Amino acid sequence: MKIIGITGGVGAGKSEILSYLQATYHARVLLADVVANELKAPGQACYEPIIALLGKEILADDGTIDNRKMAQAMFGNEEMRVAVGNIIHPAVRQVIERRIEEARAVDAELFFLEAALLIEEKYDEIVDEMWYIYTSEAVRKKRLRESRGYSDEKITAIMDSQLSEASFRAACDFVIDNSYSLEETKKQIDRKMGEL
Repeated sequence: MKIIGITGGVGAGKSEILSYLQATYHARVLLADVVANELKAPGQACYEPIIALLGKEILADDGTIDNRKMAQAMFGNEEMRVAVGNIIHPAVRQVIERRIEEARAVDAELFFLEAALLIEEKYDEIVDEMWYIYTSEAVRKKRLRESRGYSDEKITAIMDSQLSEASFRAACDFVIDNSYSLEETKKQIDRKMGEL
């Protein structure tokens, strides 16, 4: 089984690319963010430790962790952000490693793992290849304003907190330029998949 890690900055269009890979190449796709959200659900591994750290104020009326309230509780507090990361990241990695083994057990051929922190969390240790989804900053900003309604301040803050383009390129084996049409991006993917 070939395991490929997919990463890139916010607004790069990773979701569209993963949907295409899943539909066209019957690839298994796992999003680290989805795993993290599952682990923050009541009764799951990260739920109690996060509440113990950040307080009950981060809960929604139904008792689930409200991601917006959680983000506010950590805002501007680097120590708290690191502490939350120390709860979530090892738990996420455990689940990812288990899901990879499950895919191997049923002879899956392609497994794509998408994670914003693919490089920082050293996922190069468990994937065969790392792909960087590059999209120009102007296009990413436009997408985030239109699709998520983010303000320019929020976009800048998120982008500033992520790795630089040079860091992404240096750490990855393959770059997909997703700055233009989806058709253009699909051609790049198809060429690469042909090589695989």
